[in-house]
Amino acid sequence: MQADDARYLKRKYKGGSLDVHPTEKALVVQYEVEATILGEMGDPMLGDRKECQKIIRLKSLNFNTDIASLARKVVEECRLISPSRLPEVEQLLFYLQNRKKSAEKKEKKQIKPRDLTPFEGMELDEEANINSIDDYVELLYEDIPEKIRGATLILHLARNPDNLEELLQNETALGALARVLREDWKQSVDLATTIIYVFFCFSRTHMKSEALDNQNLKKEYEKALKKYHGLLTKQEQLLRVALYLLLNLSEDTRTELKMRNKNIVHLLVKTLDRDSEELLVLVVSFLKKLSIFLENKNDMAEVDTVEKLAKLVPCEHEDLLNVTLRLLLNLSFDTGLRSKMVEVDLLPRLTALLEDEAQRQIAMCILYHISMDDRFKSMFAYTDCIPQVMKMLFDCGEERIDAELISFCINLAANKRNAQIMCEGNGLKMLMKRALKLKDPLMMKMIRNISQHDGPSKNLFIDYVGDLAAQIGLKEEEEFVIECLGTLSNLTIPDLDWELVLKEYNLVPYLKDHLKPGSAEDDLILEVVIMIGTVSMDDSCAVMLAKSGIIPALIELLNAQQEDDEFVCQIVYVFYQMVFHQATRDVIIKETRILHLVKPDDDDGVVQSTGFSQFFSLTVILSEAPAYLIDLMHDKNAEIRKVCDNTLDIIAEYDVEWGKKIQSEKFRWHNSQWLEMVENRQMDEAEPFMYGDDGEPFLQNGDILERPDLFYSADGIIPADGAISPEFFTDFQNGDLLGPQGFPSSSLTDGYGQTSVTPARPATAYGFRPDEQFYYGYTASR
Repeated sequence: MQADDARYLKRKYKGGSLDVHPTEKALVVQYEVEATILGEMGDPMLGDRKECQKIIRLKSLNFNTDIASLARKVVEECRLISPSRLPEVEQLLFYLQNRKKSAEKKEKKQIKPRDLTPFEGMELDEEANINSIDDYVELLYEDIPEKIRGATLILHLARNPDNLEELLQNETALGALARVLREDWKQSVDLATTIIYVFFCFSRTHMKSEALDNQNLKKEYEKALKKYHGLLTKQEQLLRVALYLLLNLSEDTRTELKMRNKNIVHLLVKTLDRDSEELLVLVVSFLKKLSIFLENKNDMAEVDTVEKLAKLVPCEHEDLLNVTLRLLLNLSFDTGLRSKMVEVDLLPRLTALLEDEAQRQIAMCILYHISMDDRFKSMFAYTDCIPQVMKMLFDCGEERIDAELISFCINLAANKRNAQIMCEGNGLKMLMKRALKLKDPLMMKMIRNISQHDGPSKNLFIDYVGDLAAQIGLKEEEEFVIECLGTLSNLTIPDLDWELVLKEYNLVPYLKDHLKPGSAEDDLILEVVIMIGTVSMDDSCAVMLAKSGIIPALIELLNAQQEDDEFVCQIVYVFYQMVFHQATRDVIIKETRILHLVKPDDDDGVVQSTGFSQFFSLTVILSEAPAYLIDLMHDKNAEIRKVCDNTLDIIAEYDVEWGKKIQSEKFRWHNSQWLEMVENRQMDEAEPFMYGDDGEPFLQNGDILERPDLFYSADGIIPADGAISPEFFTDFQNGDLLGPQGFPSSSLTDGYGQTSVTPARPATAYGFRPDEQFYYGYTASR
């Protein structure tokens, strides 16, 4: 405006409210501007009023600032604040000085990244009007102050979203702004900042357009997703109805077979990927019904049935969890599927379900099946399973223990590490107390399994030997006595004085009486034999038993049970223990020669052969105890052969007569085919070397063993002095390295006539110990 026109415009400023800035260290002054246009005579012709604000930034304000001095300076420099408001200014400055920074930071965090706060230089004394855009563009061609003013007015227009569309259509304005920014940005930072701010406002229009597009896409996506879920729900409803129909039709086995031919199992397993719990309950129930048939179970084994079922264990839906566990129980009868359950880490999950009373029994049945496999028994030691089942056992008190629980514990106890965990604390003491008080045979079977493991757990049984031995003489239930005998038989502890136990509890008469065939059940008699084998490891006990007449009773039992490999193996082991000790060796080798082992029913006194070698004379040896051992050297059972060989080696070393017989039998067995050829071949003129000079046969039957010069060695014929006996040929028959006298190197004698190593008690003839595992029988459920 020119100076000549000043008399025609009158401005009047009126102060308003005074407050602090919400986020910055500044005062905000609200004021009112009244503009009046005067005529030539000074009379008002046109007037207008506008509310404005001024921001007074106090960058130097801090905790050390003198508030009174700063307040006076603000009032002096700002004409909009009356001096009478000095106390109010001081109060506001004091508030700004003590305002917490956290509040400032919180306010700053609320500023959106795409929003810019007004900056110094944006204030105007006039209001921008979109209709005056051409005038504002003209200012961009003036000097720097006018360019700043023009750009600021355009910025005020651009900050209003309603003006953006029209401004974007004004190419002249956009071109002028771009030119000024390119040419004059170095001359004024305020000018450059203002123009860039204008373009920033334009960019927000584009962002809003994209946001609108994204919002439309989001709505379309949500609409499509909702439609998909609706379709999925309808599809699952259709599947439920269809599968329910098939489930009802499958009650007819012929219809079920048709479904199986249509690959129903694979279709059901694929459906396990669904999320609908109601549908999954139906699918798993259908699979459970099908799983009782072998063909369907094999179909389930071909696909990832166990893997998909594992995802449902555990789950919050109780019915779904229950039916899933029942299906897993049916599948757990298969060894391969049990292995798969362990691979997918079901063991700790099933263990955790033992705490759920509703699922406990089914989970325990599955775990029981897994525990039947020796490969997985040791894995239970790395879960919380054993402490949980032990607690369940003790919580039963004097009530009957569930068959599933005690069967599971019996199998777990067959593993050494598990047994050690069971014995921790007062575990063994509590088990023994309950078993002896309630005469529980299954609990005692569990204890028996624990006792079979060498190490610290076995030594704990020394305190209970007397309690166990006391049960044997009493008239207890036979099953309970069997387990007590089996537990005692496992206690191969060097520090245990078996002689004292036998005498104190008068066990020798009991053991002898129960060796008679038919005196008790075979299981009890077998445990008596095993018990005798264990206590015979003590030489004083062996003497006591030999003097009591145990040996003849064992021979009689061996004659009666000659078809039972388990009896034969354990009785022969007793013979080994007897010949192992110097004090009882003669009883076995010599004193038994006076016995006549004839079956009671044979009136003619002829003993029936039990598979003796066809080249061995029955009439010569059947009256002697070692004869049975010679016969059993060639038994089909490896354990029996091993124990017989060890026993006969000791007999041959200490009895010359029996040594020759044993050598002869080993020679006959090793060269049986050659001997048969020699004995059966006809003597004709084509073979003159078979006859002597007098025309008589060169060798008569029975003379072959008197000609050591005909014995073959590895390198040719053995020297005629017979320095190497026929026993030489059996040295490597079983792949064993033999000692100088043909005895196994592990049984070589020391200078005192005692063998240096004692073989362990043999395993049973059927490949497993009777105290090793327990099978609880039940069938798969529909």
